[in-house]
Amino acid sequence: MRETERRFRPEIQGLRALACVLVVVYHVWLGRISGGVDAFFLISGFLVTGQLYRAAARGKIEYRPMWGRMIKRLFPAALTVLLLVIAVSTVLLPQNRWFQTIKEVVASALYVENWRLAADSADYFAQHNSASVVQHFWSLSIQGQFYVVWPLLAGLVLLVAKRTKNNVLPMLVGVLGTVFAASLAYSVWLTAVDQPLAYFDSLTRAWEFALGGLLALAIDRVSVPRPARVVFGWAGVAGLVSCGLVLQVGTVFPGYLALWPTLSAALVILAGDTAFAGGADRFLGSRPLKYLGDLSYALYLWHWPVLVFYLVARDREEVGVRGGAVIIALAFVLAVVTHHLVEKPVRASAIGTGNRWGAYRFGVATLAAVLAATGAWHWVSVNRTESYSIAVDDPDHPGAVAHTEGFTYWGAADAALVPSFVAVSEDWAGIDPARCGTSPRNADLEVCTSETSGHPTRRIVVTGDSHAGQFLGALLPVAEKKNWEVTSILRGGCPFSTESDAVPGDQSCIDWNAAVVDEIVTTRPDAVMTIGTRDVKAGVEERVPDGYIAQWRKVDEAGVPVLALRDNPRFGQSPSACVESRGAQSPDCSTPRDDLYAAEPPYETLPDLPPNVRFLDFSDYFCTADVCPPVIGNVLVYLDDNHVSGTYMSTLSAIAEKAIAEALGWADDHAEEPPPGG
Repeated sequence: MRETERRFRPEIQGLRALACVLVVVYHVWLGRISGGVDAFFLISGFLVTGQLYRAAARGKIEYRPMWGRMIKRLFPAALTVLLLVIAVSTVLLPQNRWFQTIKEVVASALYVENWRLAADSADYFAQHNSASVVQHFWSLSIQGQFYVVWPLLAGLVLLVAKRTKNNVLPMLVGVLGTVFAASLAYSVWLTAVDQPLAYFDSLTRAWEFALGGLLALAIDRVSVPRPARVVFGWAGVAGLVSCGLVLQVGTVFPGYLALWPTLSAALVILAGDTAFAGGADRFLGSRPLKYLGDLSYALYLWHWPVLVFYLVARDREEVGVRGGAVIIALAFVLAVVTHHLVEKPVRASAIGTGNRWGAYRFGVATLAAVLAATGAWHWVSVNRTESYSIAVDDPDHPGAVAHTEGFTYWGAADAALVPSFVAVSEDWAGIDPARCGTSPRNADLEVCTSETSGHPTRRIVVTGDSHAGQFLGALLPVAEKKNWEVTSILRGGCPFSTESDAVPGDQSCIDWNAAVVDEIVTTRPDAVMTIGTRDVKAGVEERVPDGYIAQWRKVDEAGVPVLALRDNPRFGQSPSACVESRGAQSPDCSTPRDDLYAAEPPYETLPDLPPNVRFLDFSDYFCTADVCPPVIGNVLVYLDDNHVSGTYMSTLSAIAEKAIAEALGWADDHAEEPPPGG
């Protein structure tokens, strides 16, 4: 097998170069994903499995030197890029993206960035983050995990083979075949159920490494005629090049469609050295491709940060042909420098040769440098978030109060905007997580309850999606003042409805909503607060979905009033990020009110609404008569492109208090005492 791998190595180097070039070109020029990463996974499975099999055939896998070599090969370039990303980010990156970038730099350094992104894909609040500078480390994280798990799996197979006195090859084939089948089946299922999560899940990608491993174990035993190998080679190249053009890889992978790039890469490896002047191997084995293969790791590391920093520096959403050429050229230069001044010197050094643990000490030292730099950046960021607070009737930061009739501003003319740009993206409202738990009636419901002084005078349930959750910022100060008990039952991207209005066909959202109604009917609060309209955005007509009304009818049957909030605006960009880059007075950061809100709310003309529904319209506190601005009363109104900041919501509390009392007839704070157990 070693001789076979040596014979195929030039083609594998060229294949690695081709996959990297496709990733870079597709990312930069086309704004798409190529499928080249899947080819990387198959190549890694092919090479590492071959090495492990040879070691197992000798009867021993030497983990310490093997992982030491991996540290010397992977850490220097990756951690160098992360250190420079930290330095440049503090200068170029908008402060509202700092916290998310800090989290992802740490995750990337620890090779768990794919799980960080997987958690974000399942976390609705995190889906509105801009693409991070190190997002591309997700694939390197999966490879790093593979380099740890795969040798352990091979070692377990070797141990069992020794104990049972069986040949290690068929056992290894059986294990890899099982991993391939189980992982592919799981990948197909999860991609259909939750594609964003599946994309970053290590288990949905394990079959790609297993396929490469099976190819490594079988390639010596497969004889393919030269004409067929010539066809295989070019078919594989064509398959890799065309994959990203034909498929929307980012929205349909991995699943069974990821067989396209992985089988294409497998065909190129099977083709091998055709000894034919027109074979794909002549192209892949050429000196330029071989050199590009040497640079591929560093080029992959650099291309994404350069692309993101270019977009930030130029304040653009995408790059043109000329800009793309500049990005690729700069990434190539940085890759050359990194390869020759960082990667090669470390690999050729005596690190780990004179001392058994030298490579590990080197790895810990370089990793510590990245974590220390990230920690310092986080410390600076936290200090900036704690540099402000809004007191009641703060004259410098009236927020929503600035839109009340007869308001006169008398604060400092040069008052700073709050929250700070570094904090605004984290400015979520909510009840203390320590007061959250699952419902005793349904474990699928997370129920959070505010603290009261003795028996509460009123009990309000806030339910639905994250927009309803942000209104807690206005409601909780009122609740504390009046001793109301506020209970939140929320699910991001799942409005209070009998249907799945945000994500059509999401049965889990429908089931969750049914459970919420059961919870409300059982506990019978004094009122339910939720969002009453949706689609307040340019180009779409605001409406009250039928599912909302049907859900309110169910609550009406229980005799519980519903406070339906007119939704806040949604934008094509983050208004706060626009303010940071262009200034609060820039017309680019405001949207004409008429583009978002109709003069008459959609519920005004709806017939036969449930009698328990009372609508609350705070649109005048999000917009003026003409525009919906990013800043009101020296407070940043939005934390991203569609969520009102918790700080701004807190300035709405006195206004909300009056509106709620008028809507429900709560003229005083004294409700009737409920019966025991009520």
